[in-house]
Amino acid sequence: MARERTRIPGVPRTRGAGRGRRERRRRDAGQVSVEFLGMTPLILTVLVLLWQFVLVGYTYTLAGHAADEAARAAAVEPFYARGTAARAAVLEDLPDAWSVGGVGVDESDPQLVKVRVALSVPVLFPGVDFPWGHVTGTAGAVRED
Repeated sequence: MARERTRIPGVPRTRGAGRGRRERRRRDAGQVSVEFLGMTPLILTVLVLLWQFVLVGYTYTLAGHAADEAARAAAVEPFYARGTAARAAVLEDLPDAWSVGGVGVDESDPQLVKVRVALSVPVLFPGVDFPWGHVTGTAGAVRED
C-alpha cells in the first residue's frame, strides 16, 4: 500500500518538490546539444543560399556598371572600333573572378549606342561559375562623333 502524506497547516510544501525537477533535468541532459546538431544542416543551408543570393545581386550590380562603362567608351570611338572599346572597358573594371559571357553593341539608333553585357554568376565562390547562369546589364550613351 502506498503511504499517503498528510499536509500540516502552516508548513509550506517544499520538502521533496525539487526532487522531481532534478530528475527531469537529468533526463533532459544533452537535449539542447541534440537539437542544435539536428538544426545545423538547416542553418548551414540557409546561410549558403543567402550567400548565393548576395553573389547574384552583386553580379547584377557589376553587369550594370560594366555596361555603363562600355557604353561611354563606345560612344566616343569611331564606328569600326566601338565593339573593341566596349569590351576593353568591361574587362578594365571587372574583377578577375567574374567572367564575361559576352559584350554586344547595338547601333540601330543613329543617335544612341546601346551596350549589353552578360556576366557569369559564380557558385558560392567567385571564379566558380554556373554553366547556365548569366546576368545581363544594358546601358546606352549618346554618340559623340
